[in-house]
Amino acid sequence: MPFDHPRPHVIGLAVEPADIDAYGHVNNAVYLTWLDRAAWSHSAALGVPLERCLALRRGMAALRTEIDYLRAAVRGDAVRVATWIARSDGRLRCERRFQVLRTADGRTLARAMTEYVCINLDSGRAARMPELFARAYVATPRA
Repeated sequence: MPFDHPRPHVIGLAVEPADIDAYGHVNNAVYLTWLDRAAWSHSAALGVPLERCLALRRGMAALRTEIDYLRAAVRGDAVRVATWIARSDGRLRCERRFQVLRTADGRTLARAMTEYVCINLDSGRAARMPELFARAYVATPRA
């Protein structure tokens, strides 16, 4: 698959009937769900599953997301959602990039970027990353 990053974390998903909107293609809101699934899968692979976040009372909350929709996914498609950490300050913020490809032809359907901020799950306010987060959420080298 022609991913933008040489070593992304990748999950596979199938387009479900409920994903299709009145225009006959995957609704734009579904892409956000796909990105979220890929991010959680990657976080777990990095050693930061949901259970650890809950135990530490810290989490990475989306601050801003940009999505460029390039081609439509339709009923019957299978997709691969790739993600990687593009930037992290190791204290409060990190940026995750995404690429959604159609499995059948390898065409890129969407590219996205989400900026995250670490929050205290009790107060909802920004909080310094625990050491576990700072070690896990580092930019993935391209080479």
